[in-house]
Amino acid sequence: MIKKIISFVLLALVLVSCTGNSLGTFGKGVSIGFDPRTVGMQIDDTLMQKNLVARLTLTEKKYFIFIQIEVLDGRIFLTGKVDKPEDKIKITKLAWETKGVRSVKNAITIKGQSNFKRTAKDILITSQLRTALIFNKLIKSGNYTLETINKNIYIFGIAMNEEEKKEVMEEANKVYDVEKVISTIYLVSELSRNKI
Repeated sequence: MIKKIISFVLLALVLVSCTGNSLGTFGKGVSIGFDPRTVGMQIDDTLMQKNLVARLTLTEKKYFIFIQIEVLDGRIFLTGKVDKPEDKIKITKLAWETKGVRSVKNAITIKGQSNFKRTAKDILITSQLRTALIFNKLIKSGNYTLETINKNIYIFGIAMNEEEKKEVMEEANKVYDVEKVISTIYLVSELSRNKI
């Protein structure tokens, strides 16, 4: 009986944590209205994300604050900053140990490799690209996670078609002072459940 109550409470917590600040969002940052994944895929990805966050937090509490995790169709995208290269390796290993993972992209950097000026520049680059994506009517901007590290833009998301993917890349390459664009953009047709 106690196990059932604990299971119910844990399930309720997971489901409550899946809701965003506004109606129509699911998980972290992706609007259901624009998300081309099925509800089942969204739930699977959110559970994978919550599982990895919990395991990282149990390993080291500071990871909860300094590491960001996105999951799309079983593909994990890691960003943030850690103190040592060993931490980056440990986090990558934990990500690969997540049940159902298909791939892991690691954009985690080591602290001390950037300064205040560079961090401010990275924030500006991310803001410029986010604004460009929002105003481009051919792009569903809510389907993308953007992170800039040392003037390199990391783009992770789902494009509705090849034209949208091309538009996102063009917008990213137009941003001033960008050294490199690293994209992990999947087409809706490439998602695992759409191939069945």
